[in-house]
Amino acid sequence: MLNFDHLAVNQQGHLTIGGIDTTKLAQEYGTPLYVMDEDKIRSICRMYQNSFKKCYHGNGMPLYASKAFCCKEMCRIVNEEGMGLDVVSGGELYTALQAGFPAERIQMHGNNKTPDELSYAINSGVGHIVIDNMDELKMLDEMAGKLHQAVGVSLRIKPGIDAHTHQFIRTGQIDSKFGFALETGEAMQAVKMAIHAKNLKLLELHCHIGSQIFELQPFVLAAQVMMDFMQQIRKETGVMLPELNLGGGFGIQYIASDNSLPYESYMEKVSEAIGQKCKEYDFTEPKIYIEPGRSIVGEAGITLYTIGAVKQIPNIRTYVSIDGGMTDNPRYALYQSDYTVIVANHADQPAKQIVTVAGKCCESGDLIQKDAPLQMCKAGDLLAVLSTGAYNYSMASNYNRIPRPAVVMVHDGKTRIAVKRETYEDLIHNDL
Repeated sequence: MLNFDHLAVNQQGHLTIGGIDTTKLAQEYGTPLYVMDEDKIRSICRMYQNSFKKCYHGNGMPLYASKAFCCKEMCRIVNEEGMGLDVVSGGELYTALQAGFPAERIQMHGNNKTPDELSYAINSGVGHIVIDNMDELKMLDEMAGKLHQAVGVSLRIKPGIDAHTHQFIRTGQIDSKFGFALETGEAMQAVKMAIHAKNLKLLELHCHIGSQIFELQPFVLAAQVMMDFMQQIRKETGVMLPELNLGGGFGIQYIASDNSLPYESYMEKVSEAIGQKCKEYDFTEPKIYIEPGRSIVGEAGITLYTIGAVKQIPNIRTYVSIDGGMTDNPRYALYQSDYTVIVANHADQPAKQIVTVAGKCCESGDLIQKDAPLQMCKAGDLLAVLSTGAYNYSMASNYNRIPRPAVVMVHDGKTRIAVKRETYEDLIHNDL
């Protein structure tokens, strides 16, 4: 099992999360079940806050990337921890505002925001709208004028950094659907358009180089490239931008071989690079933002399933079938993501067999993990998949008309439902 401080094995040999026996969670709330350790989430939020105080003298703010896991309760937690929020759709913005999150601490992203989403963001008073392309820049300026609003904006820049991650989650290179390219001159053109726009106030540059990154150097390089570009902007326009958003993408541990670094180390190295550039260019240090998402909730979450069948195909494969699958965790189907799987009611036993964990969907690709070590198991046992707090609930679907699981928060030895389990009635709610 991964060496996480919020997971343990009790005297009965059962997996616990936040001190709560997972078998009792399954009995009380049913399966499939997402379980999130609130104390773990809050401790990481506070680590990021403390890193800003140490590395940037408090001149900045971590913004939780809500795409990783978004619900009203998560927005409330982030708000209570004093962080900002990064949203990428009207739905995420609506969720945050309904949870009482202050609009001025929200940044609105997205590579193809609709006019309705932009209007909603303007009228809600979000702190920054992060512009992704020229068409959006022109449309936003026109909309802001019609609404008689001066809108604070950021420009998403592609810094051209290879993040050494899966091709589907690399976003900083020139061949990406996101942002303005530096190499072609497009980024400088966008800057000049934004500066001269009548109804926009350019406050910030933004970049994001990818996700699940284990190396420090790509983040340092991105910071240096962005600071160099800010200097170029000052030379060509006379404008010194006051803010810089360096995105997120810090890797977490899914399996034992994942070599995740302490998140403070990213902060320290990047802040040193920014400090050096500020001295080189005689800059006032910009206000810094980052956007951690997976690193805040990923390891804090697990998913519990009931094993329905164990199918042994001699000399071929052993399939362990569960009562969930790609509807609640599509990440293996999308990009063969690694996970650690455990028989939660026999967590003290050695993993003696190699199995493929199969979901219940009518789809041959509905797998959670292939050729993974697992304790001996049988129908009725409880399977736990670790590090599922990010991009599992967020990506869940109703394929095969399967209701989405509940989300339970564990905090200070107690549990509560954060998101109710869907019912069959929920599935047909919008049917006519």
